[in-house]
Amino acid sequence: MRLLYSIIFTLILTAIFYSCRKDDISTSSSDKLTFSADSVLFDTVFTTFGSTTKKMKIYNRSKDAIIISDIYVEGGGNSQFRINVDGIPGNSHKNVRIEGRDSLFLFMEVTIDPNNVLSPFVVEDKINFITNGNHQQVKMIAWGQNAHYYVANRSAIGIPVVYLDRDTSAGPLDSTWTNDKPYVIYGGYLTLDANDKLTIDAGVRVHLHNNSGIWVYEGGNIVVNGTQTDPVTFQGTRLEFDWQDVPGQWDRIWINEGSADNVFNYAIIKNAFIGIQAETLPFNATAPTSTNKLRLNNCEIHNHSGVGILARNYRITDTNSVITNAGQYNLLVTGGGEYQFNHTTIANFWSSGTRQTPAIFLQNYYVDINSATQVRDIDSANFYNCIIDGNVDVEFDFDKLSPGNINFKFNHCILHTTNSTSGSAYNSMIINPGGVFLDEVNHDYHLASGSPAIGAGFASGVAFDKEGNPRGTPPDLGAYEK
Repeated sequence: MRLLYSIIFTLILTAIFYSCRKDDISTSSSDKLTFSADSVLFDTVFTTFGSTTKKMKIYNRSKDAIIISDIYVEGGGNSQFRINVDGIPGNSHKNVRIEGRDSLFLFMEVTIDPNNVLSPFVVEDKINFITNGNHQQVKMIAWGQNAHYYVANRSAIGIPVVYLDRDTSAGPLDSTWTNDKPYVIYGGYLTLDANDKLTIDAGVRVHLHNNSGIWVYEGGNIVVNGTQTDPVTFQGTRLEFDWQDVPGQWDRIWINEGSADNVFNYAIIKNAFIGIQAETLPFNATAPTSTNKLRLNNCEIHNHSGVGILARNYRITDTNSVITNAGQYNLLVTGGGEYQFNHTTIANFWSSGTRQTPAIFLQNYYVDINSATQVRDIDSANFYNCIIDGNVDVEFDFDKLSPGNINFKFNHCILHTTNSTSGSAYNSMIINPGGVFLDEVNHDYHLASGSPAIGAGFASGVAFDKEGNPRGTPPDLGAYEK
């Protein structure tokens, strides 16, 4: 009988012990949650009013129970995402308990009308978790419209990339983007690897998400075939009215030495950090000037938070383009190269902050990846029949290191500057005239009535202006004929 009492007593103590252990709740900030994923991608390309569900697991790795004081979707009731925590729906949950070394399911759902052209291409929100003073988040990402999506899925020299074939880009690719649906680049750079060629047809819209870009790597090639009536547009993924003139929404178009000339015809490139960065491969400190050219024709490069065009050791020709409004420089050349601008309108009336830098700046040196200063000749930087205007005193400047040279020439140009324009580098100049443009405040860079640019040019072989109007005799300066 004593043995039976002893066994019963032992069982009672054991039950009490485990009952108490179950009630132990950790309040230590070192006990954090872990998740089956730190971001959840809804990768369905919607074709109708659609809804899809994903799930993830929330883990408590501690031996003690944890109380999650708050689980909530950052967008609240206005979010296009909805969550369900262990069977309980709602975008806000309080005091959710997870036992020690246990887990629970969290389900996520998103409903988007992909045919609503006003919705953004990329819809994002976050789930927030507050536990013992720790604030943790899981990002939710979904596509908002019908489009061709290129999502970074690997790393190249530490840079997130997606190749043109969305796989390994083994072997050369020759692809054409047609104007059926927009193209969206997300999470990194669409990369044209060696011997890849991308042709973009007229009317195509390319949307690049935050910090994303296009990288035409060494040996790659891009040809943009926009037209006057159907330009190709490169811009961010936010389509709301309030975002139409917000700079810095994406990173840049980055062009290294290509297999042939990289060509942009009637392209609109706007609202990035850098519009186009053209340079020989930056990982080669002794790279010579590019063999091939970047050719720009009738383009608009507008409203970039850093630089419109950044060039290094490259060859660029431009005709009839409008390069306007940058937080620093419209055109920045560092290092050597050859540059020719014909009937180009370069205007910087930046209003998103204070600008102290000129619209055009040339320097014949740069610091390479080994932190060594490289000095290169700018063999030519010619501006013919151009307008260089803006709202700072000096809109053209240069910095030359010996023994290198900077060979620049302005021929029949309007130039806004307080610096001297004497000497052979300046021919038939109009300095600080005012009244050049129709309405620069609202980004209309057509010529005003009575503009000093009218009839101030010389015949340079450019028969038509950006809008297809025949050039006069003599022609007007800049991209537009009055």
